[in-house]
Amino acid sequence: MLIYMIRHGQTDWNAESRMQGQKDIGLNDRGRSQATNNGRKLADILGDTAGDFDFVSSPLGRTRDTMERVRAAMGLTPENYRMDDRLKEVSFGDWEGSTLAELAAISPERVDERGLNKWDFIPPGQDAESYEILSWRIGAWLNSLVKPTVCVSHGGVIRACFRLVAGVSPDEACALDIPQDRILKIDRDGGSIGWL
Repeated sequence: MLIYMIRHGQTDWNAESRMQGQKDIGLNDRGRSQATNNGRKLADILGDTAGDFDFVSSPLGRTRDTMERVRAAMGLTPENYRMDDRLKEVSFGDWEGSTLAELAAISPERVDERGLNKWDFIPPGQDAESYEILSWRIGAWLNSLVKPTVCVSHGGVIRACFRLVAGVSPDEACALDIPQDRILKIDRDGGSIGWL
């Protein structure tokens, strides 16, 4: 099962290193450009086979905007894709909108706790998740795929894919650089994953 995954383009919160999570923050100019450029690259990669792929996005605005720009750059109808709630970013709960420096000033012990075990750490807040919890829904999504897929999602989702598909350690998954201007190729059944 072949998957091409793209992280949404940059937002102002990304540029400010704010925990974005499931807050619906739109793309900035750089993010819109990244999305269009990724669409051009994907058009070159897929060529005439684009019609064989399912296109699916997280329902958040920044991923939908990215998907529509990707599809437009590929010469496809921008709105012709589906959404899946399982592809939403990990929820950072009450920490969403804050930087780690801001949080360290008010809750240094919790920030230290996160630093010791980032994969399993659950921030404060009713709907907050750890990366481990996120990986449960991403695993269910990966197992549900029945045809080659182009997906636009989030950094945490990509971390979960590296853990689930390639078996990288939790610490490695948390430390990965997740670029917004590259395309990730995943062979689910072959266990390979890598940036193009």
